Amino acid sequence: MARNIFTSPVDRRLFLSLAGAGAGAAALTACGGPSTSAGPGPATATLDFDGVKPAASFDFWSNHPGKSQEVEKSIIAKFQAKHPDIKVNLVTAGANYEEIAQKFQTAQAAKSGLPALVVLSDVWWFRYYLNESIIPLDALIKQLDVKLDDFRTSLVDDYKYDGQQWALPYGRSTPLFYYNKDHFAAAGLPDRAPATWQEFAEWAPKLKAAAGAQYAFMHPALAGYAGWTLQNNLWGEGGGWSKGWDITCDSPESVAALQAVQDSVYKDSWAGVSSKESADDFAAGLASATLSSTGSLIGILKSASFNVGVGFLPGGSRAKTGVCPTGGAGLGIPSGVTREEQLAAAMFLQFVTEPENTAEFSAATGYMPTRTSADMTAVLAKTPQIKTATDQLSVTRVQDNARAFLPGADQEMAKAAAKILTQQADVKATMTELKSTLEGLYTKDVKPKLKA
Repeated sequence: MARNIFTSPVDRRLFLSLAGAGAGAAALTACGGPSTSAGPGPATATLDFDGVKPAASFDFWSNHPGKSQEVEKSIIAKFQAKHPDIKVNLVTAGANYEEIAQKFQTAQAAKSGLPALVVLSDVWWFRYYLNESIIPLDALIKQLDVKLDDFRTSLVDDYKYDGQQWALPYGRSTPLFYYNKDHFAAAGLPDRAPATWQEFAEWAPKLKAAAGAQYAFMHPALAGYAGWTLQNNLWGEGGGWSKGWDITCDSPESVAALQAVQDSVYKDSWAGVSSKESADDFAAGLASATLSSTGSLIGILKSASFNVGVGFLPGGSRAKTGVCPTGGAGLGIPSGVTREEQLAAAMFLQFVTEPENTAEFSAATGYMPTRTSADMTAVLAKTPQIKTATDQLSVTRVQDNARAFLPGADQEMAKAAAKILTQQADVKATMTELKSTLEGLYTKDVKPKLKA
């Protein structure tokens, strides 16, 4: 089945709870992949915060996405000036999304030491929902009069499921195409991102010859990035990790897309694979171009000694637009803390996502402003490249179910990508093995919890 049955983030999430009935179940069966056979997800008691007094202090766990620790401290200071009776304890709970998630899961299992507010990434929030580790925010949103309709729809809707809101957007990003303007000029290339990867493959030899960099392009580090950014390559060739719940990573289109990526490293030899952070490699001049998060923008601009260009992600031979995934992190409130802590955390969550604060956060990191009313005039005057990231939102695509919803799938995708890109493994065989693994994750970890 080649058609994507989801037309919006809400459709995609609602499908999970509707798949057990009617046409939804029929469509799923026709896909020939894993199916959700029944009912809604975990039951959630109605939350009531009437008469609750906010706690005097609470812990906020962050990995400081986009090197945001200083701006987080600034926003916390402003909050505490407004609410002197509430102390926000900013805790560095990990160096990345994976580490903070593991720490959070450990605290959940121990039922102690939990934060009242936690950064959760695009591939972790649904797992927290399944495990009943976070609360729906609807009662708090209503009580605090959070202006939900002022959030950018595509970002806030990513955390809606079964008619409830499970997080609010925080460090939200898309990948961007970063390029060295000086290298492009030396190679006689246009001052823009390539329209397609095929076009960049034509440019690459010129870049290598004229720029003097080790690579024309640096693929992002595989851990934490492969499952995310490779969706761009897959979608451009008509493939994907999945379509609906049908795992399609081994389809001819997907294999062809990943074969081209492997060829860029081995056969054509114009690309490298970052061992840690491609944004740092690019800023150091090791490569003429890379893909990295919008959250890397400010860091790259500060570190690079050359003129930095940014553009939309390239398309492919089958699709030239709509090939950029959303991503990044939101903020959620754990279920295992007191109502008082939850209310205090929600008050800060409301504050940190207010228009002027999301503008400040964007200016400091390069992440997209999450509120439509945020005044970005001063920010864009100083860093006009941020507008490219915001503009790209109009052509983004919701991530494949296999990456966004299957617990552990992102790590498995990274392992498969490592075999292909660092061990030159056979692409078809590797993707066939990955498909079996992903279907196993669905059957074991997701399907049982979606049954009544």
